[in-house]
Amino acid sequence: MNSTNDTFKTVIAGGGVAALEGALALRDLAGDRIELTLLAPAKDFVYRPMTVREPFGYRSARRYSLDEIARDIGAELRIDSFKWLDPAAQTVHTESGDQLAYDALLLALGARRFKRYAHAVTLDDSCLDEQLHGLIQDVEQGYVRSLAFIAPSRMPWPLPLYELALMTAARAYDMNIELPITIVTPEDSPLAVFGREASAEIGQVLATAGIEVITAAHAEVPEVGTIAIHPGPRQISAQRIVALPELCGPWAPGVPGTASGGFIRIDEHGKVRQLDRVYAAGDATDFPVKHGGIAAQQADAAAASIAVLAGVAADTAPIKPMIRGILLGPDRPLYMSAHLTGGHGSDSHISEQPLWSPPTKIAARYLAPYLETLDPIAVA
Repeated sequence: MNSTNDTFKTVIAGGGVAALEGALALRDLAGDRIELTLLAPAKDFVYRPMTVREPFGYRSARRYSLDEIARDIGAELRIDSFKWLDPAAQTVHTESGDQLAYDALLLALGARRFKRYAHAVTLDDSCLDEQLHGLIQDVEQGYVRSLAFIAPSRMPWPLPLYELALMTAARAYDMNIELPITIVTPEDSPLAVFGREASAEIGQVLATAGIEVITAAHAEVPEVGTIAIHPGPRQISAQRIVALPELCGPWAPGVPGTASGGFIRIDEHGKVRQLDRVYAAGDATDFPVKHGGIAAQQADAAAASIAVLAGVAADTAPIKPMIRGILLGPDRPLYMSAHLTGGHGSDSHISEQPLWSPPTKIAARYLAPYLETLDPIAVA
């Protein structure tokens, strides 16, 4: 039963890409038939893919007021956090003690990030400039003799690691400083998720920049300056080590998670398995690739399913995962795209010319053009 005769009450928990894409999609698909509430833990949406440039003196990544976005799409904004779900009562409980009833719920909670290595700097894109500004200054002054970027076995989106390595190598070159840089990754090849053609070209870009890449490697950092690589007894040394965080699911009470990792299990329409009227999108889900574009595609599929529940659409739209990414760091940005099959890219493309429109870092059907209208430069 719907909460009223006239509107279909939908709650979206989250304030990132998946949440905003889902909200924009629902407003487009269902219009005023949906009574939309956005439950977000922070007041701003940060364009996170651009934070990698901040330690190198570029402008800060753009922040967008969720209050303004909510007004634009006719949604009620609640600044609060998801605490637990009562699926039988179709109610979300928040950290502040509020209760939000729903006819449909979209969980866009994101993943939890952990420091995997005690003896490495673990990247946090909410404060990259603060974390790495000193390192870049030391590189410029010749104090850093070797540098390694490493990814844990359960890694987030790997692209920033390559961008930071390339931009650091370029900065050292500009300062006429010789700096050995190594990337250690569990991937089969550099950015293998984009497929064979793109990965091969990225490998050439890295080699030209003098960056060594050790693939199919599971790294440990047993002590300061030492990286142990498995399988095998190999060890390498690096004066400074920078690592991606390890991801785990949100472990949301009332929401079934996987046996390992706590990620939310969804089907091809974004529906949470074992629950009715509950959907999920983004890094919180059990989809192996954690990527803003994938999060948006999951949100679109969930929105289509919710529109069917609301009686304003005839059919759902299953997720057909495709990734699009822009690699910053080479002389000219590289645009990459691939359809995903089995966690790796097929139909691989890479070009110095944009492969999609608008050519933004986060390729999302609704969110990308919306943000471009607010600030074209910030998302390009």
